[in-house]
Amino acid sequence: MKVSIIGGGGLVGSCAAYALQCGGLANEIALLDVNEELAVGHALDLQHGSPSIANQTFAGGGYEHIPSSDIICITAGLRRKPDESRLDLINRNTDLFVDILRNIKAAGTKPDAIILVVSNPVDILTYVAADMLGLPQQQVIGLGTQLDTIRFCSLIADELKAPPTQTKAIILGEHGETMVPIWSSATIAGLPLDKYPGWNPSLAGQLFTRTRGSGAEVIKRKGGAGFAVGVAIRDCVNAIILDTQSVLPISSIQNGCYGIRDVALSVPTVLGRTGVQATMEIDLWPKEVQGLRQSGAALRKTLDTVMQRVR
Repeated sequence: MKVSIIGGGGLVGSCAAYALQCGGLANEIALLDVNEELAVGHALDLQHGSPSIANQTFAGGGYEHIPSSDIICITAGLRRKPDESRLDLINRNTDLFVDILRNIKAAGTKPDAIILVVSNPVDILTYVAADMLGLPQQQVIGLGTQLDTIRFCSLIADELKAPPTQTKAIILGEHGETMVPIWSSATIAGLPLDKYPGWNPSLAGQLFTRTRGSGAEVIKRKGGAGFAVGVAIRDCVNAIILDTQSVLPISSIQNGCYGIRDVALSVPTVLGRTGVQATMEIDLWPKEVQGLRQSGAALRKTLDTVMQRVR
């Protein structure tokens, strides 16, 4: 299968390509970027490592790769300017994103191609992509809170000196300020979190606060997130390519899950080769359900403004 990464010359796109290479996923990976020379350079660098990892081919270039792509991952985006409002950034990123979507449509996609949106605000842009591309809704997904979820698990594990791979907790809702931590089902090595040695309820607030601010913390320290985002993208691509039917907190347009409709956000989602197979309305604490609905309402307000601009 072929994966094309739009924005492949950037930090997130190149880290995603490297994560896919290390996982041996996809037999062909194309990096697309307005800086085509940079994309070609990344592709060459990745190609040089292929004899030690997997039988894959790499290419850099432009939208000529889209018609033959099975998965199209969009990572291109703009950073916030000093003193710029959140809505101004959303408008600038939406304008860039709409241009990308038009180029994708002009190039033409496979009927069963999966679109994976990573660019922020991911929930808003996932909705825009589903609206504009004309593909079945289940084939357009966003990275959603998969990145927040693995950040969350890593911080819980670090605090409790627990194995990260056995730490299971999930974040749902918006990839943003209204994200919702799901403490009701959190476990370590199969044990409820509140039964694990060293757990203290007072840790919950500080761990979630740091999770929610993790993106800003990484930007402050190194200029932008890359490695963990690449891994989160790999998690989604793995589920699609191998048709694992994995349950992941990814963003898609909701049609009634937890009473939420006509907005894209993250709920437990079964992901496979054809995209969203199902959404799962697992039992949550009432305050968690309330938080999810509030997240949807907040996104809807922004979406109303953005869609007026797009249409």
